[in-house]
Amino acid sequence: MELAGKNTLVVGLGRSGLAVARFLASRGAAVRVNDRRDAQALGEAAEEAARLGFEIVLGGHPASAFEALDLIVVSPGVPPLADLDRASEAGIPVVSEVELAARFIDAPIVAVTGTNGKSTVTTLVAAMCRRLDRPVFVGGNLGQPMIEAVGTEAAGADGIVVVELSSFQLERVVQMKVHVAVLLNVTPDHLDRYPSFEAYAAAKARIFERQTPDDFAILPADAPDLRKLVGSEASICLFGGEHGEVRVVDDAIVDTSTALRLPVGELRMRGTHNALNACAASLAARVVGVQAGDISEALREFGGLSHRMEHVCTIADVDYIDDSKATNVGAAVASIEGLRGSAGKIVLIAGGVDKGGSYRPLRERMNEEGRAVVVVGEAAPLLEQAFAGSSIELRRADSIDDAVGHAAALARPGDTVLLAPACSSFDMFQSYAERGDAFQRAVHVLGGQR
Repeated sequence: MELAGKNTLVVGLGRSGLAVARFLASRGAAVRVNDRRDAQALGEAAEEAARLGFEIVLGGHPASAFEALDLIVVSPGVPPLADLDRASEAGIPVVSEVELAARFIDAPIVAVTGTNGKSTVTTLVAAMCRRLDRPVFVGGNLGQPMIEAVGTEAAGADGIVVVELSSFQLERVVQMKVHVAVLLNVTPDHLDRYPSFEAYAAAKARIFERQTPDDFAILPADAPDLRKLVGSEASICLFGGEHGEVRVVDDAIVDTSTALRLPVGELRMRGTHNALNACAASLAARVVGVQAGDISEALREFGGLSHRMEHVCTIADVDYIDDSKATNVGAAVASIEGLRGSAGKIVLIAGGVDKGGSYRPLRERMNEEGRAVVVVGEAAPLLEQAFAGSSIELRRADSIDDAVGHAAALARPGDTVLLAPACSSFDMFQSYAERGDAFQRAVHVLGGQR
């Protein structure tokens, strides 16, 4: 793909947008950047764009920003825009950052998507692939933009590119070919952006486009409906359930095709859902060529990611767990299910910005496993409505600090206080990580008071 001398537009000046702009400029393109936010809101990103000499259009998406272009690259967080549709209809290529990156990558791409568990599985697969003694790039939605792989040893034919892909990133995939495509699960999420669950699932399914019989589509064995999303001729491999190639058998992770057998108790990650994540990662690594012994070692060493079922501490025989990354109902339900077998009940802290789904599954699971729910943030009234009439005690908090105080008062010895918000963080925090950090600080303050 020739970029020199082309007039290009990057819509959305977040981390990936700025990385794309730098890349386009390095290839000799004329770069215009556009964001609905103003320079003050963008902060360092706007300053960097100005320093690099890009044409800058901020504070909205005027029609003039979309004129006289050869290529438009759209950042993941940018919502649907009529001007993008008109540009596409006029024959201007409109692509995502990952689509652009893929056109300059020779390495096989291992991509992980799904509603929940993506970051954990992506990180695990990368750790396993590094045992092949090949250069490995890991990033995408996980952190480092995929475009930054271009030009590295990992992007060459001898490397491996391992990326987490969100539905937003997959919306404008056109030519990207994924060698190993992992779809972990699909539960209602982002219904504030998509018109239906089916539309959201279809965006996820774009990960399988352009796969051939030499490629692999990895899916959960206990979700047969997901197999219809694989419209390509890829080889389908299943994990988990009763019939997965890699699954939990007698409390051990077992690969039916290799010598892999690792007791679940040897995992440092908490929760039954993380055992399933380990199965998915192990299968993906195996089809890439990682040996069973190396997979076992990587699983034993991996301690999990921050704010994902992270044990903060134990106070007065009550465990405090930070799963701030549980930003949708399905993730929060998985967090609760992962604690089955604990000595006591769960006191759940939930709330934030509602994402348009039903809270009924959360209510049903808490009726089985829970003692109380502390709600916080913009979605608090909706959560109160969802739990009205249940046997679960309900309290509203004004802040995360307040929520931790309420939860501690409600918990009994043996219980678990679980932050699994089932909502995004953007009413009170800049990210799920900032929310998790606030929770952990409040817990440590609580511990110091006792």
